[in-house]
Amino acid sequence: MYLIIVGAGDIGSQLISIATQNSNDVVVIEKDAERAERASMEFDCLVLNNDATILDTLEEAGADRADALISTTDQDATNIMVSLLGQELEIPSLVSVVHNPEHMSIFRQIGVNVIENPQRLIADYLYRAVKRPSIKDYMKVGDKAEVFEITVDSYAPISGLTLSTAADDGLFDEGMLVVAIERDDEVITPRGNTEIKGGDLITVFSEKGATPEVTDIFGHYEDHD
Repeated sequence: MYLIIVGAGDIGSQLISIATQNSNDVVVIEKDAERAERASMEFDCLVLNNDATILDTLEEAGADRADALISTTDQDATNIMVSLLGQELEIPSLVSVVHNPEHMSIFRQIGVNVIENPQRLIADYLYRAVKRPSIKDYMKVGDKAEVFEITVDSYAPISGLTLSTAADDGLFDEGMLVVAIERDDEVITPRGNTEIKGGDLITVFSEKGATPEVTDIFGHYEDHD
């Protein structure tokens, strides 16, 4: 892909690293001279020390052939302006970091795929690691639903049962779905006759989220407040 990345700060630098390592064509626009120089020395890509809120700069970066424009600056106003220019230049995919949640609707109205303030996401993740220690990884879906990974304790109510038996016993409600099972480095696609065993790493979708009542099923009672 041909990617234009605006900003070479903490977020942008990580993105540039991933994008270049995956053999994408990357052009970086960074207004700060010191950051631009550092990016040009560190990464195998073209770096423009210029203002991305100027149309000519995006055109110089190759907007006419870009597959995506990703704005990562720490200023929502800048990211909005960059996105509007990207829309005007008909760049197929527009992505931006959004720092103030109140600005989310503005970005969405102009057709931007938004990423919530990464610092807030990290803080939420760290808090979740303390409050729900049994959860290995998770992703929010809407306001309440979550997809999460959890290890099955050998004494868990579900341990030794097939998924269909667990459902018949009322352990699963209609809003829960076992998406995948990882066992001995093998990923198993779950079926009704698939038996859950202690030590399995289970990927679960739950409309209620990973509440203590849900994690109890897998033998993790420490998640109660």
